[in-house]
Amino acid sequence: MKICLFGGTFDPIHLGHLHIAKAAVDALQLSKVIFLPCKQSPHKSEGAHASEQQRLEMCRLATSGIEWAEVDEHDLLTKAPCYSWRTAETIAERFPKAQLFWLMGTDQWQALPQWHRPDHLASLVEFIVYTRGEAPEPRAGYQLHSISGNHPASATKIRANIQHAFEADWLSPKVAQYIKQHDLYLANK
Repeated sequence: MKICLFGGTFDPIHLGHLHIAKAAVDALQLSKVIFLPCKQSPHKSEGAHASEQQRLEMCRLATSGIEWAEVDEHDLLTKAPCYSWRTAETIAERFPKAQLFWLMGTDQWQALPQWHRPDHLASLVEFIVYTRGEAPEPRAGYQLHSISGNHPASATKIRANIQHAFEADWLSPKVAQYIKQHDLYLANK
């Protein structure tokens, strides 16, 4: 079994996230992608944000009916700080025979050396780096799979102009309905 971990704030989860996950599934014949909404960074204080429970629910709505997608609230329930290597260890214990992957963008790949215990994380997972054309630099001792593509959706742009996000079809219909129903991100106007 090949299981991919995909962490993020998902504030909100959008079709770009699903596009990236599907590209990874197709490229590496993954059995499952586990979406892991994480706690909101204290550095992300600008504008309105959805709560942890709202982000979790939007992830569940966006992935419902997708057979290879699963949402896990591990990072939201774990006492801070929640390190990626700890999440990977927990998933490895749950699926001891699985081959684990970690899906990230080029920006996260470049920042990975500053993460807590990146070498230990690299001993637990293979990295899938989604790029928009630029090839990620390999790292000794790290398994790297590069996939590329492009999707215009951006959570920052969605929060800044929620009406445009609806018009641009950047959100799954269920997530768009949830955002409208709960008046999310309106304070950013």
